[in-house]
Amino acid sequence: MQATNQSTVMTQTEFLKTVMPFKDKLFRMAKRLLVSTEEAEDATQEVLMKLWAGKRNMGRYNNVEAFAMTMTKNFCLDRLKSKQSGNLKLVHSNYADSQSSLQRQLEAEDSVAWIERIMQELPEQQRMILQLRDVEAYEYEEIEAMLDMKPTAVRVALSRARKAVRDKLVEKHRYGIG
Repeated sequence: MQATNQSTVMTQTEFLKTVMPFKDKLFRMAKRLLVSTEEAEDATQEVLMKLWAGKRNMGRYNNVEAFAMTMTKNFCLDRLKSKQSGNLKLVHSNYADSQSSLQRQLEAEDSVAWIERIMQELPEQQRMILQLRDVEAYEYEEIEAMLDMKPTAVRVALSRARKAVRDKLVEKHRYGIG
C-alpha cells in the first residue's frame, strides 16, 4: 500500500482558491484569440483541466496566473494552427454611450473595425504583446515572464505594434485628402 504525502497534494478547494481569481482572464485571452465564445469556453476548460491534472507541480511556479496565461496562449495558437485559421481577433469594443448620436456610434464601430483589421496584419508576437499590455493591462514584467522575452524586446515589439496601428489609422484618415 502506497503512502501519499498529503502536504504536497493540493485539495480542490485550494485549487479553486488559486485559479478562480484569474479564470476570466484566461477566457478573455482565449476569446480574443479564437473569436468564438464556444471555442474560448472549451479552451478555458481544457487549460483548467490541465492545471488540475498538474496540481502536484503547481507549487513550483512563481506565478501560477502567468503560467496559466501562457498555457492558454499556446493552446489557442495550437488550435488555430491546426485549423489553419488566420483570423486572430484581438480587439473587442464594449463601447456604448446612450447619449451619443448614431453618427458617433457608427464612427466608433468603424474605427474599431479598422483597428481589428490592422491588428490582424501585425506579426503574431506584436499582436500578443499589444493584447496583453493594452487590452488585458498586464505589467511589462508579467508579459516578459509569459512570453519568455527580455524587457527591451517586449518594449520594442509593443512600440512597433502601436506605431504600425497609429500609422495605418493616420493613413486611413488622410486617404483622399490633399
